[in-house]
Amino acid sequence: MTPKGAEIRQAGLEERITGALVGAAVGDALGGPVEGYSPDQIVERHGGRIHGIVGPWNGDAWRTARPIAPYHKGDGHVTDDTLMTHALIKVYAQVRDHLDAYAIADHLVPDLMTTPRWIPELEAEALPLQRIFLAEKWLVARLHYGHVDPREAGVGNIVNCGAAMYMAPVGLVNAANPAGAYAEALDIAGAHQSSYGREAAAVFAAAVAAACTPGATPDSVVKTCLSLAKDGTRTAIDKVCEVASHHTDFESALGPLREAVTPYDTVGPDYRQPSLNARRPSRLHTIEELPVALGMLLVSGGNHRQAVLGAVNYGRDCDSTATMAGALAGALGSPVPEDWSKTVAEASRLDLWEPAATLTRVTREIHERDVHRRRAHEQAFTELGGPRCSD
Repeated sequence: MTPKGAEIRQAGLEERITGALVGAAVGDALGGPVEGYSPDQIVERHGGRIHGIVGPWNGDAWRTARPIAPYHKGDGHVTDDTLMTHALIKVYAQVRDHLDAYAIADHLVPDLMTTPRWIPELEAEALPLQRIFLAEKWLVARLHYGHVDPREAGVGNIVNCGAAMYMAPVGLVNAANPAGAYAEALDIAGAHQSSYGREAAAVFAAAVAAACTPGATPDSVVKTCLSLAKDGTRTAIDKVCEVASHHTDFESALGPLREAVTPYDTVGPDYRQPSLNARRPSRLHTIEELPVALGMLLVSGGNHRQAVLGAVNYGRDCDSTATMAGALAGALGSPVPEDWSKTVAEASRLDLWEPAATLTRVTREIHERDVHRRRAHEQAFTELGGPRCSD
């Protein structure tokens, strides 16, 4: 096990953005084939813990085996987490400025509906709309067909990690500005989610922004999250991360982290058989994935490989948990294993590095605009006589 903090090093903006996005895609691909199962089921199926890329749960029967069919999860294929992340980057590339809920309606939804691309799990060219989950199809139903105010369209959707899973770009655009990332993601996610699903999206974006801060550590990322998070999301992060702080390997942490998050998780013990109260709005609850991802970040000391493997072997919604853990470790500067990233890129037929290069360019442009706007405001405030005169 790598000692805590050993992989944390100083990295520039481009390296952090690349690490976060490639790291998220790798986590997504490793978690996909065991999504929905428990740690014990994973051990039984694979003869032990997972330590890298594995094949589909049902082997060659993936096309027809329930409940996964017709998706080819495994063998390095990314899931909708990465597809949605890349789609959001395309919106930033179009707008070339900060986004809001209206940008989701004006750009993201049309892209999901009209622009075919290679879908790794379908092994075919298809519209993203044909792959995304019902909670993401909600965006199309509410915004395109329902003409709902984008700022309120997320109300009524099941409350899950659907918005949080693709919010890493918001944190990267607001690198080293967690409060800005939180506010922007909260606005964007209003088109998709409500309650603790929307809150998690904002806190995850803030966590990514905090991880990009020079000198950041897993502890400082968690501290930033606790300073911004509200209600059950904050409490769950606090409880899970307190437990995580006592562990230095994911094997010993799997059970304790699940036990810590259980009181705040609405899904229940059987992930595939949610409770009657599952995924409903509440100020007392949280999505499970974000606190556990932060917990694994602490357990691993920020090491990408260990954070992702911890999230993957945790099971349940582990593709999204590993997506978040991978993004955070990558943003901190921990190198993404090259064997994993190369295999995932080839298997998914995706250039994992081009979206990062695009977002880096856009992030620099947005920062220049922010500086200009801030200086204009400072000048106007000065002309108003706003600054206090020194004694």
